[in-house]
Amino acid sequence: MNKKFNHTITLAAAIVLAAGVTFITNAATIMGTGPTYKPPITGTKLDQYTSHPKRRLVIVTKQGTIKLQLFEKVAPNHVANIINLANTHFYDSTYFHRVIPGFMIQGGDPNTKDNDYSNDGTGNNGTNRLMAEFNEIHHSRGILSMARTNDPNSASCQFFICVADAGFLDKQYTVFGQVTDGMDVVDKIVNLPDVTGKPQGTNPGRAAEVYKMYVEND
Repeated sequence: MNKKFNHTITLAAAIVLAAGVTFITNAATIMGTGPTYKPPITGTKLDQYTSHPKRRLVIVTKQGTIKLQLFEKVAPNHVANIINLANTHFYDSTYFHRVIPGFMIQGGDPNTKDNDYSNDGTGNNGTNRLMAEFNEIHHSRGILSMARTNDPNSASCQFFICVADAGFLDKQYTVFGQVTDGMDVVDKIVNLPDVTGKPQGTNPGRAAEVYKMYVEND
């Protein structure tokens, strides 16, 4: 049996409890919403982060499709890991198990494939752990980053997408991509209601299902 890990992202206004993590959201953090979205990294600066500007990680959800550009120049192991997992259908039929308006949506846990909400957020890929690849990219709206435990070198398969600025995560979590299309889908997911009644943060369950993930190559 694989050891369980609680992959959480620490919010500045969080109260950490022994039984889980309870989040107190501050109205001041709810920002960056609206119909207009532009990827945070564009133009010549993008060349610093990717050699494959047209390659996309595609997440097909119940709310629609999200497409993300991957930054293999600054986080090569994280990018290779998620590509491998997506190509082997690891993420198919999982769901975004933790959503916090004004902050982020978190998914990628294989434990969400079962009907037990209590183990959501504790799953891993069963094999490797990723060494941190912290970089200078700012956690802004649309950024893709990797969840982990308190150990900086414990990232496995769970990831999150920021829906607003989260600069307090900079150089503590590995940024490895950005949303290029479908930020409106991310916004729909982050506002889904909780179905568990538990204190680990809003879990929308199957309402936030990921039907499949795959990579569109250049």
